[in-house]
Amino acid sequence: MKHESVMLEEAVEGLAIEETGVYVDGTFGAGGHSHEILNRLTSGVLYGLDRDLQVLQNAEKNERLRLRHNNFSDMADVLRADGIQFVNGVLLDLGVSSMQFDEADRGFSYRFPAELDMRMNQQAVLSAQEVLQQYSEEELWYMFSDFGEIRNAKSLARFIVENRQRKKIQTTEDLIFIASQRSVGNKMRYLSQVFQAIRMEVNDEIGELKRFLESLPEFVKPGGRVVIISFHSLEDRLVKNYFRHGNVDGKVEKGFYGQVERPFEMLTKKPLVPSEKEIKHNKRSRSAKMRIGKRMKN
Repeated sequence: MKHESVMLEEAVEGLAIEETGVYVDGTFGAGGHSHEILNRLTSGVLYGLDRDLQVLQNAEKNERLRLRHNNFSDMADVLRADGIQFVNGVLLDLGVSSMQFDEADRGFSYRFPAELDMRMNQQAVLSAQEVLQQYSEEELWYMFSDFGEIRNAKSLARFIVENRQRKKIQTTEDLIFIASQRSVGNKMRYLSQVFQAIRMEVNDEIGELKRFLESLPEFVKPGGRVVIISFHSLEDRLVKNYFRHGNVDGKVEKGFYGQVERPFEMLTKKPLVPSEKEIKHNKRSRSAKMRIGKRMKN
């Protein structure tokens, strides 16, 4: 399936691009958002970060594009290494690239027989196999409950532990066979939730997002924009909390005069969502929520 960038126009418009500015696409992927940003730059530059080296190797060549094999949570260090103190805007699209879903041997999808891997960064140590073989029943339970929002997470976790004692869970087919025996509701949706939970754990997606959000004041200039497209309620809650309260926990912290101390103003009181036309054209966009923050002046 050809990758379709979610909310392309809305995301790039949200950056309020200055043609001479410095911008970062922290989830480069297939480069759809980056391509549109580059079209609006003259002497400005764009950093494209991705932890999946394979997608960077397929990127378009452009003299204003600086590609880096890093996770977006490393953004402050990447910019500092290049002598960049502040940027005008940052974009994150937290969805998994269609290229990764559709590449059978990566093990991201239940649609293909493959080794259970799910690592976005192929140099990372932890894989889906290790999670399913090494995590305790309680750890699996919390993972399926929090990241997969699975109703019978505890029962599924116990069943996995029982089954792995008899046979190692190595392939997508192994996992499908086990999960299908505990599925509730729509089977395909259930499997999607199971695979999603494991993928989020393998890639520490929530932890990476927290670290990224907390680092933003280091490198976004006053007036700069941050646009984040999320696909999971936990992700959206972290983004909302940070833009609204200045921390990922949603704690209201006030200064001496009673003002809420936060580095960003949230420009989207309610998250922006894809149009019905976009959802019809690209079903993977249906759960997307976009929030925009603007760096407040000191």
